[in-house]
Amino acid sequence: MPRPTTNPYLIMLAESIAAVPGVELRTFSWRAALLGRYDVFHVHWPEILVYGQSPLKARVRQVLTVALMVRLALTRTPIVRTLHNLELPSDVSRLQRALLVRMERQTTLWLCLNDNTPQRADREYLTIPHGHYRDWFAKYRWPEAVPGRVSFFGMVRAYKGVDSLLKAFRGLAGEVSLRAAGQARSAELADGLTELARLDPRVQLDLHFLSDEEIVEVVREAELVVLPYREMHNSGSVLTTLSLDRPVLVPANTVNDRLASEVGPGWIHQYESPLTAADIRSALDAVAGHSAAATPPDLSRRDWAEAGRRHYEAYLRAGELLAAGRRARARGTR
Repeated sequence: MPRPTTNPYLIMLAESIAAVPGVELRTFSWRAALLGRYDVFHVHWPEILVYGQSPLKARVRQVLTVALMVRLALTRTPIVRTLHNLELPSDVSRLQRALLVRMERQTTLWLCLNDNTPQRADREYLTIPHGHYRDWFAKYRWPEAVPGRVSFFGMVRAYKGVDSLLKAFRGLAGEVSLRAAGQARSAELADGLTELARLDPRVQLDLHFLSDEEIVEVVREAELVVLPYREMHNSGSVLTTLSLDRPVLVPANTVNDRLASEVGPGWIHQYESPLTAADIRSALDAVAGHSAAATPPDLSRRDWAEAGRRHYEAYLRAGELLAAGRRARARGTR
C-alpha cells in the first residue's frame, strides 16, 4: 500500500491501471504474493525484494524471494518488469545479485520507458512512456522563481553527481545561489557533500527526505534545475521539473535529445560531461525569463489514462507469451 515516501509514479500508475474496466489491481505484500490469487506479477525495482534493514531481515527476504519465484513458476504466472534502470544495482551481495539474475531469467515481458532503451534479442519488450506529474502537484502553491537560483532535488546517490554540481557552482560568478535538496543514500556521501557545501556560502544543502510540497518549492523557486547525473536513461526528476514548468540542464544524450524535441524549445538544456561553471552560466542565460513567458512543456504523450490502458494490454501480452512458450516447449519434447 502507498506510504508517504512512495514514488508518486507508482501511485499514479496504480490508479490508472485500476481505472481500466475489468481490472483488479492488488498491491504487494509478502502474504498476498505467496498465498494470494493474481494473473500477473509486475515489478519495478526487484532489488527491493532482496534488501533488508539488517542482515537478518535481508536473509529472510531472500528466502521469501526464492519462494515467490517458485510459486510464480508453478502457477505459470508471468512476470512483467519495468526497466527504470538499465543495470542491476552495484551495491548488492553475490547472493542478492544471483537472485535478481534468476528473476530476470524468469521475466516474461519487459516494459521500457523510452524508445532508446537497449533491447536484447532474447527478450520481449514494449515501450510505455513515463507519465507526467502535473495533476499530482497541482494542489500545491507554485512559488515564483528566485533570480539566479539553481536547484537540484531528489534522492542523493553517487551516480547523480551532486558533488560535481557543487564543484562547478563554485566557479560561477554573479548573483547566484544553489539549493541542493534530498535524502543522501549514505552517511559517507552526506559528509562529503557537507564539506563541499561549506566552501561556498551561496550553497544551501538540505539532506533530508523531501515532501511533495518541498519538491514543488525547490523546483519552482529555481530559474534552472540542474541534474548532473553521471548516467541518465530514465529520470522521473526530469519529468517532475517539466511538470512544474521549469527548465532543466541535463547530460547530453539521445534520450534527452528526443525529450527536448517532444516537449518543445527552451525547456531542456544539455551539456557535455564533465559539468562546468560555463555550462551552468550558459543555461542560466538561455532561460532568463523563459519559463514565465513560454508555452508550457508539451507532455501530451504522457497521459496517465493512456498509460493504464497500455499496461493492461501489456499484461494480456505477457500471458500470451507465457502460453506460447509452454506450447513451444511441449512440441519440443514430443
